[in-house]
Amino acid sequence: MTPTQYCQQKAAASGSSFYYSFMFLPDDKRRAITALYAFCREVDDIVDECSDTGVAQTKLNWWREEISRLYQKQARHPVTLALSEFIDGMQMAEKYFQEIINGMEMDLQQVSYPNFEELSLYCYRVASAVGLLSIEIFGYTAPETREYANDLGMAFQLTNILRDVREDAERGRVYIPADEMREFGVTQDALTQSQTSDAARKLFEHQAKRARTYYKSAFEHLPETDRYAQRTGLIMAAIYEKILDEIESDGYRVLEHRISIPPLRKLWTAWRTSRQEKKHARLAAAG
Repeated sequence: MTPTQYCQQKAAASGSSFYYSFMFLPDDKRRAITALYAFCREVDDIVDECSDTGVAQTKLNWWREEISRLYQKQARHPVTLALSEFIDGMQMAEKYFQEIINGMEMDLQQVSYPNFEELSLYCYRVASAVGLLSIEIFGYTAPETREYANDLGMAFQLTNILRDVREDAERGRVYIPADEMREFGVTQDALTQSQTSDAARKLFEHQAKRARTYYKSAFEHLPETDRYAQRTGLIMAAIYEKILDEIESDGYRVLEHRISIPPLRKLWTAWRTSRQEKKHARLAAAG
């Protein structure tokens, strides 16, 4: 199996919404973003699947060293071997890979966040840093696009937190800020129950509104000149906003069942958004 095939298999096996947005990219960009996503899966799986914290930390330390080797052109792992083809030409900075690992380490070191300020650091590391690497793959010209990438990553992570709130709580992790839980009168134990109280519903609505704010900010920061190049992120956003739509229309009952979008609907949303962005780019070019 080649490094590219390994990354493709890793990405496809995850069933993530992100995978559907990669289909509409040119071959080199598709291979690069798939390799980046495979890296994220590798380090995320360590935290999710390794029950021994010490072993998980050792594995993350290995990945820190492997990223350093990648930038010294001494990569060993199939994922970093796949990435090695792109890091120079696409200007992907090592610091963002290390920040992603920093975010995974936070999952080993703490299980809750006292306020949104501290949670936002976690979101930046595990999501915005990925976005800042991704825009280098897709290509951009305006510095404002970095703000777009940061805010879109925050929006994605906040959407994930709301969707997965019960699953995370059952693992002993709570990503909703503790001060907001106290404000709305929701305990950690309540997040593991299969009932949605009025207090929990209001708390979840608050989280959804924050995510919406970040989506709005991201779109406002994206310059017209970079919009078509960044269409993959816009496809992801269309799918993720549909998840938020489903959560809201379902009355925020995320404790009772996990909200998901069927694969065919994800594919349809990806295709439709890609087509819309192509049309938008043609109209913009025509003046």
